[in-house]
Amino acid sequence: MNALFARYALLPEGWRREVLLEWDIHGDLTRVAAGAQAPLKVARADYVLPGMVNLHSHAFQRALGGLTERAGDGPDSFWTWRDLMYRFAARITPGQIEAIAAQLFAECLRHGYTSLCEFHYLQRDVDGRSYARPAETAERVAAAGQAAGIGLTLLPVLYSHAGFGQQALKPEQGRFRTNVDDVLGIVDALGTLRGGQLEVGAAPHSLRAATIDQIRALQDGLPQERPLHIHIAEQQAEVQQCLDAVGRRPVEYLMGEIALDPRWCLVHATHLNDGEVTALAGSGAVAGLCPTTEANLGDGLFPLEPFIAAGGAFGIGSDSHVSQSPVEELRWLEYGQRLQHQRRNVAVTREQRNVGDYLWQAALQGGARAAGRRVGALEAGKRADLVVLDGTHPNLDGVRDDEVLGRLVFCGNDNLVRDVLCGGHWVVQGGRHVAQDAIEQRYRQAVRELREG
Repeated sequence: MNALFARYALLPEGWRREVLLEWDIHGDLTRVAAGAQAPLKVARADYVLPGMVNLHSHAFQRALGGLTERAGDGPDSFWTWRDLMYRFAARITPGQIEAIAAQLFAECLRHGYTSLCEFHYLQRDVDGRSYARPAETAERVAAAGQAAGIGLTLLPVLYSHAGFGQQALKPEQGRFRTNVDDVLGIVDALGTLRGGQLEVGAAPHSLRAATIDQIRALQDGLPQERPLHIHIAEQQAEVQQCLDAVGRRPVEYLMGEIALDPRWCLVHATHLNDGEVTALAGSGAVAGLCPTTEANLGDGLFPLEPFIAAGGAFGIGSDSHVSQSPVEELRWLEYGQRLQHQRRNVAVTREQRNVGDYLWQAALQGGARAAGRRVGALEAGKRADLVVLDGTHPNLDGVRDDEVLGRLVFCGNDNLVRDVLCGGHWVVQGGRHVAQDAIEQRYRQAVRELREG
């Protein structure tokens, strides 16, 4: 029987006791029953959570982690980091992209992510030419996802310009170059891969890299149910460039020209004024927040408290992958607000006063919407994606159900994830990925080649 009996499980309505979870051969949950009797010969677990959604990833940047932490001659910023990233991206091969992505995905699974949205903009070869199969590198990411067993949303990126005013791409951006037809062609080529474990959407890179007319054409050309993501207001300099170019702030400009809806995810919506907070929350679009990367790059802090008060949807992503842990993203999402407002327990609502519970459930809901997949909850019809915590760890000894997520998110740095089921398959057991050795070996070889090249 494809089943698990949980002493406690986090369901959409909150923690419930004695929950029987069953799933079919297609990887979908068929039964989630609280207050059930434990069947004979069914595995048991103490604490079971829905797997988290990582709504923003540039997988190849995993190999850069920790290598850009040396100061230059002048003040360092996102823009100086970007120059270093460009130099790295200029040399990477499709095989290396696949090996690095598989390593990242295995690490994400070990920490409790079961879904990931790949914002994929490395489309061309090292000379800026299209591959014989234009979807070559996206297919490599899909292959890495299959090898690791993670659920994916692939988002081929529209990247036509270097800056506002349709500035010509720089030589180092040649590998990213696409127009609307290019992106829709890649989306179409990836269509045969769609299924329970993989969805395909699209992503205009930013208002710097794509015009409003292009964004509108991409939205119109993409099947209506597919997700759309965009980088939007990561840096103050980006906001000022938008003001200088069109007289409006990025979110204000996008929302004034494009009818946003729940299939949109605005990544790094960091710098919003009060009107943009209200408008974005009311649109149903998801704010994609990546606290560890936004901190690493010195971006700033998202106005989380008023966004929650306005009923906004948000999710978390690991972006450049200086961390692969949803716990760290959620912890720093809350801690950033505490530092900003100089008080505690900010991310709560009138109905949910436990910060950990609110953050996990809210990030699940927003992440599932951004992924465009049937994930984010333990209920029949959703994907069989779940995380089993190590009930023997001292941090979980004797805790009540309403204390579990507070312990998980805000206590210590041990990884409390023991086992992970993704799409009905056990991909992590006893804290190790089932293909960890082979994936790590390919990753080491890829990184060695990049360093020696």
